[in-house]
Amino acid sequence: MRNRKFTYALLVAIVAMGFYIFELYYPNNTITEEENTPESVHSSFNYLPTSTTNQIVKHNFLTLSYNEEFEQAEWVAYELKESHIVKTNRKRPYFIYDKKVKSKSANYRNYKGSGYDRGHLCPAGDRKFSTEAFNETFYTSNISPQSHEFNSGIWNRLEQKTRYWAAKDKQLFVITGGVLERGLKTIGQEKVAVPNRFYKILLDYSKPKIKAIAFLIPHKASNAPLYKYVASIDEIEDLTSIDFFPHLPDTLESQLEQSSDYKDWSF
Repeated sequence: MRNRKFTYALLVAIVAMGFYIFELYYPNNTITEEENTPESVHSSFNYLPTSTTNQIVKHNFLTLSYNEEFEQAEWVAYELKESHIVKTNRKRPYFIYDKKVKSKSANYRNYKGSGYDRGHLCPAGDRKFSTEAFNETFYTSNISPQSHEFNSGIWNRLEQKTRYWAAKDKQLFVITGGVLERGLKTIGQEKVAVPNRFYKILLDYSKPKIKAIAFLIPHKASNAPLYKYVASIDEIEDLTSIDFFPHLPDTLESQLEQSSDYKDWSF
């Protein structure tokens, strides 16, 4: 009887060890909606820019810096991974104000009859992997007035290209915003500013080679190829007074931000 108990205990230990080794060396790489937790999506907070307003708002699947003077975010930042690129059809919610913005984000009614689209800064198409992530893109803190020709044209092309690069390079850190400056046209009772230029900055932080690319696009319709609008990050920093990668090592930051070379990106 004693030998049987010993044999049984030994078999249980062997099976348990087998499961441990399997999980250690053969992890499950399938990502479900539940597994796309805020922690897994926001693992790179060290890539966040500075804020000129000290009003940084962190949602579960995106972070933004709100500028009350212009009634919109000066930047919206988030990680975009290959696993986030899905074709799930989700019901579009209504735009709602962002409760986390202390000064209150602009009401969506400012856009009504203005002739401008409610242009997403973080596209809803980048956040289809979860209902919560998708719905977060419909806070009014994540929109900026964009002409329909721009929003559905060259801006949409850049958003699609960003998803292509995220799928190709596995992961990107994305920062997007309008260039907010004095003297801009405004819409609605809350005087939401209409940027004359929009920017998008992409950081591919996959080793061994970390690379970045930035776009500065005039707010108008254009059929020009996207590479025509490649700019240096330094140029956008001069326009916005934002330091986009303050936590990168100085040498790497300088190297990435000075360059407007796009040879490492496939157009």
